[in-house]
Amino acid sequence: MSDMLYCKSLVNPARRASSPINIGGVVLGGDNPVRVQSMTTTNTNDTAATAEQCIRIIEAGGELVRITAQGTKEAANLESIKRDIALKGYSTPLIADIHFNPSAALEAAKHIAKVRINPGNYVDPRAKFQKVEFTNEEYQAELARIEERLLPLIEQCKANSVAMRIGVNHGSLSDRIMSRFGDSPKGMAESAMEFLRICRRNGYNSVVVSMKSSNTQVMVQATRLLVAMMDAEGMGYPLHLGVTEAGDGEDGRIKSAVGIGALLADGIGDTIRVSLTEEPELEIPVAIELVNHFANRSTSPALDEPSTLPFDPYAFNRRKSEGVLAIGAGNPPVVIANLIHLAEVTQQNVELCGWILTNGKWAQSDMGADFIHIGSAKIQGVTGAEQLPIISQSDLGFGYRIIDADELPAAKPATPVFVGLSYGQLTAEVVAALKSNPYAVAVLKPTNTNPVAELKAIFIKLLREKISNPVVIALDFASRQLWQLQIASAADFGSLLIDGFGDGIMISAPEVDTTSVVSTAFTILQATRTRISKTEYISCPGCGRTLFSLQETLARIRAKTSHIKGLKIGVMGCIVNGPGEMADADYGYVGAGPGKISLYKNKEVVRKSIPESEAVDALIALIKENGDWKD
Repeated sequence: MSDMLYCKSLVNPARRASSPINIGGVVLGGDNPVRVQSMTTTNTNDTAATAEQCIRIIEAGGELVRITAQGTKEAANLESIKRDIALKGYSTPLIADIHFNPSAALEAAKHIAKVRINPGNYVDPRAKFQKVEFTNEEYQAELARIEERLLPLIEQCKANSVAMRIGVNHGSLSDRIMSRFGDSPKGMAESAMEFLRICRRNGYNSVVVSMKSSNTQVMVQATRLLVAMMDAEGMGYPLHLGVTEAGDGEDGRIKSAVGIGALLADGIGDTIRVSLTEEPELEIPVAIELVNHFANRSTSPALDEPSTLPFDPYAFNRRKSEGVLAIGAGNPPVVIANLIHLAEVTQQNVELCGWILTNGKWAQSDMGADFIHIGSAKIQGVTGAEQLPIISQSDLGFGYRIIDADELPAAKPATPVFVGLSYGQLTAEVVAALKSNPYAVAVLKPTNTNPVAELKAIFIKLLREKISNPVVIALDFASRQLWQLQIASAADFGSLLIDGFGDGIMISAPEVDTTSVVSTAFTILQATRTRISKTEYISCPGCGRTLFSLQETLARIRAKTSHIKGLKIGVMGCIVNGPGEMADADYGYVGAGPGKISLYKNKEVVRKSIPESEAVDALIALIKENGDWKD
């Protein structure tokens, strides 16, 4: 059981009451809209190229633009970039991104609207992932040293009306923090709180804070913990949300939507950045779509309000369920392809679900749907249809039936059956029928205007009633293009899977081809770390510190490794977050200097400063040397 500390309500959510701050004329937090932003990838000393990229971000709808400033020279050139943009008629606030270099932060605060600093490396040295022991007195002395180093920036920001983001990255926590609090969501939240307390103690409150990780579970848990800790100390600082190193294409969009969406669904978040290994202006439409998906979302009718939670929102624990047809009981969540919009189901329809017919035998591909829901459709010309895991509203003589909730009490508890349920249908009679029928698989079909809230209310009720039947979540996404489906479905399903809710998912999207819908479902499960079905790429979007083409390199690595199911490969432009984020990866490819790459196995660098022209082949050789290669 857990007290609900990080938001007012899970089932009737309202926007978190943050304190508004002014960032160069753009007000963030409070009742203002959730702001969208991106970050340039050009060399900050190249004024024309950076200004042009800023303008592309702005014209795409970006309300804030971040630029890296790795040194004082780059920080000083922010003034030239700002002037160049202004001459072209743009006044969008610029943000400096700082790592390791307090001098660069002080210089940047003379020229722009906001400075982002990383508490993991602003004063503390780069982590070596070594245990460091401190007495309480020694630890307090370290905090005093940090405050002394941070004070000049605070005073500079106060004098120039410049805002600051305390931006924690899971990949760059200090050895000091990890030794005391762990390489964990708690360590991330504590890292931020140390700096927030210093800011407040010194009368500086134009502060934004963020918790970023390439692991969506860690990112969500850390943000929730931070909000609970801030609330306990009376802090209302606005929140910046983002999943770092999300990658590109379908993977990057879905991974970002899972993490950001899980928090927006609970009313948390004041600005977002979707990090894609693509041109930065392409991030903005994704961010806008994600914000709009939750804008003005209300819960109607209102749902029963739990006083405490029967689960821990700060750690991932899968809801315990009994197994039916390999659904639940610790099995990875299943994917059900939804074909109920069809009048008839043909052999081609089955193949689009990821099933392959060879010599009269059907076989499921690596990313083939586990079940095929045909509703009331007729099966037409499907060879060996009786071999397929079909769910139907009628009795076909094979496969499995789906029934309405009011039919469940009369159903015989001897054969597997799927039962459609909404919150209002969970009557005392249906609850009793679920408890007495171990072969019933609940298929949750929300009817509330806020489907995520209704589904959370159902899971809370199932936990309270100690109902252990497996549960499939079914959601409808009509009138959406594929990219919009990816964002909306990842945000909604991610909000539930992140908390360990759901033994399967079913997406209804009649306007999108079946293969893409099934692929989206598998990618959502992978992004939530609940089912691994393909290679995972932890890839940063790049910035002015990057010295090679991330997009081209990621494409080359993907082309050679995408067949290795379950392998995690990090592709990082520089070492700021590389080693830390790649602690979660099996192998890492990291920029080490102009034309040079270092390769990692987990956290350990194993080859340094390889010529870029040789690095991809060297990565493949490293994977083979460690026995992880598959042909």
